[in-house]
Amino acid sequence: MKRKFFLLSICFLYQLSGYSQSREVLYIAHLIRPDGIEIPFQFTAPLSQTGSYFWNINNGKEHIRVDKFEAIGDSVRVSMPLFESYFMIKRIGNSFKGRWVKGGSQSDQIMAFSAEPNTGTKKATAKVQINGKWAVVFTGADGKSNPAIGEFIQKGDLLTGTFLTTTGDYRYLGGSVNADSFQLYTFDGGHAFLFTGKAGKGGIKDGKFYSGLVYKESWFAKKDAGARMPENASAVYLRKGEERISFAFPDLSGDTVRSNDRRFKDKVVIVQIMGSWCPNCMDETAFLSDFYNRYKSKGLEIVSLAYELTLNKERSVKSLLKFKDKFQVQYPMLITDVTVNDSLRTEKTLPQLTPIKMFPTTIIIGKDGIVRKIDTGFVGPGTGSYFDTYRKKFTAEIEELLQQ
Repeated sequence: MKRKFFLLSICFLYQLSGYSQSREVLYIAHLIRPDGIEIPFQFTAPLSQTGSYFWNINNGKEHIRVDKFEAIGDSVRVSMPLFESYFMIKRIGNSFKGRWVKGGSQSDQIMAFSAEPNTGTKKATAKVQINGKWAVVFTGADGKSNPAIGEFIQKGDLLTGTFLTTTGDYRYLGGSVNADSFQLYTFDGGHAFLFTGKAGKGGIKDGKFYSGLVYKESWFAKKDAGARMPENASAVYLRKGEERISFAFPDLSGDTVRSNDRRFKDKVVIVQIMGSWCPNCMDETAFLSDFYNRYKSKGLEIVSLAYELTLNKERSVKSLLKFKDKFQVQYPMLITDVTVNDSLRTEKTLPQLTPIKMFPTTIIIGKDGIVRKIDTGFVGPGTGSYFDTYRKKFTAEIEELLQQ
């Protein structure tokens, strides 16, 4: 019976009247917050030669393939490939309605979801150009301001780009310009973001940033080709008198891995502080997995220390296995014995360090076991040239340590 429901449910995904002739259908989707703000994103639903069904979620230059569909009653559960995140949807005419569910530390976060096929193109309406680099200031509900850099690429009405902040980047953003207003948005399964603003001679004003269910910030920006981020704003250091770190945590199979294990002796070691809930950690894991495959034969080891949402080991292992499988991770991924929300997470796990302020944080250790650098400045591939610069610098630093 479950198989029958599955086939019936998948059929409604195929049989979109008026669109079945097309090899690819573009949908405009919205996640609807309790305050009425709708965070948009786009996905395409191509029909392959074999008749299989999948979504491609498009965030600017990023394309996330979603291919896990499961019939549950008269609905379909669409699971995201990474993160604890899924949709429960039903077809209504040519549209979809339902909800998005994201696993949290205390309870699930739920947002209403809708998607409709894009029925045509509109005339170009952009009256401003916001191409280039911008010095940005975000202001939260507490009144505290934080600097950032905006990097935008505009082609007609189409807009892509990202923001770099002191705690990471907002990855791949896509959107559009309408007259003097614009929007940028992204949905990766872990986070849903929407940035809006108005551009004029004085810069960008009336900026709003919406994240998930309730979070909201204001922002403004001025064009500045020389804009730079302040250094060490989120830095982590060794405590006075310390020069090494030590750890002992179980890997995904339950075996304990220790910092003094033989595999790390006389090796350059990269310790990645991360979590399976963290989109920037996803980007760094992809980068480090490839890096490890190229340098492990030269004396490099990498180990991840995961700070998860709960102490439920089964749940944490399941989430981390998605990372391991997606990025073909060959180095150990360990689960720490505290949650990311524990205010004493650093003292309980790596007491040699000052408080860990951001994820990911990367610790680089020389062959002698001494910490050489603690890096909180990872920027992902969505930042373009910033990522290229980071990758070159990181590679040079590791190669120098390997030669020692």
